[in-house]
Amino acid sequence: MANFQLDDDFLAAIKDLIQKEQDKKLKKQLHELHYADIAEISEQLSLEEAIYLIKLLDSEKTAEALAEVDEDFREKILRQLSAKEIAEELEELDTDDAADIIAELPQERQEKVLSQIEDTEHLKDIRELLKYEEDTAGGLMAKELVKVHEDLSVLKCVNSMRKQAEEVTRVHSIYVVNAKNQLLGRLSLKDLLTANSRAIVKDIYIPKVDFVYVDTDVEEVARIMSKYDLEAIPVVNNKKELLGRITIDDVVDVIKEEADKDYQLAAGISNDVEADDTILELTRARLPWLFLGLLGGLGSVFILKDFETIMNQPQLRSLFFYTPLIAAMAGNVGVQSSAIIVQGLANDVVKGSLIQRLFKEVGLSLINGFFLAIFLLLFGYLTGQELILSLTVATSMMGVIVMAALIGTFVPIVLEKRGIDPAIATGPFITTANDIFGIFLFFFMAQQILGF
Repeated sequence: MANFQLDDDFLAAIKDLIQKEQDKKLKKQLHELHYADIAEISEQLSLEEAIYLIKLLDSEKTAEALAEVDEDFREKILRQLSAKEIAEELEELDTDDAADIIAELPQERQEKVLSQIEDTEHLKDIRELLKYEEDTAGGLMAKELVKVHEDLSVLKCVNSMRKQAEEVTRVHSIYVVNAKNQLLGRLSLKDLLTANSRAIVKDIYIPKVDFVYVDTDVEEVARIMSKYDLEAIPVVNNKKELLGRITIDDVVDVIKEEADKDYQLAAGISNDVEADDTILELTRARLPWLFLGLLGGLGSVFILKDFETIMNQPQLRSLFFYTPLIAAMAGNVGVQSSAIIVQGLANDVVKGSLIQRLFKEVGLSLINGFFLAIFLLLFGYLTGQELILSLTVATSMMGVIVMAALIGTFVPIVLEKRGIDPAIATGPFITTANDIFGIFLFFFMAQQILGF
């Protein structure tokens, strides 16, 4: 079924067939669907209905669907399946997906499931993958790949590839190794097809091949694959022995997870949460940043109290009315600057010295501040405000904009250098800091200009 769209009528029909246990009709309805569509349907069913579907359909399809469903929902499903049933699903999956699912199980249940896997080679590969940290290339890679020995003839090479390809879902590259299983290069399919059948692999393979080490961070893997437009990348150890490969679909998942995490950090959410999480989980994720915002607000109150003498001077009282504007401008400019820097750090395009970057931001903020100040002066003229007051507000605002830009630039770079996720700087952290410093700078500059 091309371009499948799950609608209420189709879902209701599936639920009805499950309720009536009309298995033949149910299988016919779902036969042509992609496993991702099966996963989408399963997530809209009750837990009991989803388990019924998984037990009914072939493991060849449900295994992939199980790997696609939401992690929390999958955990509930796995609790209801026996160790044998889980093992049957895992045997149909690539080793990386199988290892990911095994890792989600409680420790005591992991061994029960692993003991039920009959394919000894598959079991060995899964156990090896479970040794690696989740956020490394080893934790992301799959063992399935096609590799050939450098001393093989083209004819024997093709036969070897044919046997290996039976276990590989998609052949992205053909890797060339030596007798010690060390990665030497890659084999072009075109060169292989056009070469003499008696030719030797070592004479036609391409020595240049991009690879990552098994302990490389997954974000670095994603950056390399994105930079060089790779569909797959081999993974090696320190001896350059070929261990596995990482494919683009796994990297897309990493990028999506990082983007979700950074978005939540920017929104002031400290933990990875979703809309359907419990109230307690959502509270834990949101409250710390809200508390930070509260402290920032209290800081602003104390700053305003230091300048409360202005309220006794009618000609200066209007300065207080500009406080929300100054706070908003400081927050907006700071978030803009930090967002650009964080994005640049993520894409590894922030080059040059910190001083050069800060000078650039000062120049940019002066230009932006100048045009905004002109608009503010025009506003003051049209509303009949005293020129000296308008000039004071406009000048102070330019100073606040420059300060906010510097903070928004400096903080993410410093955080990144200290190994802290710089995405934090695009959220309440930077907004709160700029609110406090912005309001203080506004009144301090106004005090120096007006002499109160």
